[in-house]
Amino acid sequence: MVKHSILDPTASYSFSQYAALPFDTADILAEFGVTFQSTSLQLPEQQPLDPTPLSHELAENLALVDPTSEIARRESLIFPVLKTVCKFIQSPLKIEYSIQVSNQLKGNVDYFIPAPQNVIIIEAKNADLAKGFTQLSVELIALDRWLETPVDCFYGAVTTGDTWKFGLFHRQQKLIQKDINTYGVPNDLAKVIAILFGITLQGRKT
Repeated sequence: MVKHSILDPTASYSFSQYAALPFDTADILAEFGVTFQSTSLQLPEQQPLDPTPLSHELAENLALVDPTSEIARRESLIFPVLKTVCKFIQSPLKIEYSIQVSNQLKGNVDYFIPAPQNVIIIEAKNADLAKGFTQLSVELIALDRWLETPVDCFYGAVTTGDTWKFGLFHRQQKLIQKDINTYGVPNDLAKVIAILFGITLQGRKT
């Protein structure tokens, strides 16, 4: 059987358009020579600080803000978490980070943390995490071609603010793994923070 491309080679695609395509994540990633797998990831974890103050901040934000829109979720639930991590590890937090690799790999990444030991991108979505992970996966592929860095893996997360799901891109194997586990905030906030610290502090003593 002849395999036909599901992407129009003459068309231009932004990252956000991949979340709207009516195709499986695996089929979309195959267009870029990348395989896809859902599994239970053993993500690195560190907990160098007490997450209680952040938990109180998020609870206050939820009491003040109705997080029905993506921008409300980003400002009240996602940004405080990422700010806490970046402040501790002394890394910049890049917001709406632009990547331009090709007509099929271009757009803005919601959040990008270029930690010295690793990199992670975070895609904020208002609803569908499955479609959001497709978009995140394409962003990881673009980042692989955009950055010249010696690390073997790139990490990513897609989040609605109160729900987080992580992924891992093995650059040499051209394999993206989606964690079957999902973490809720505020109940799993300590776990989410520990994973974000584990990724950004990987190989570094605190």
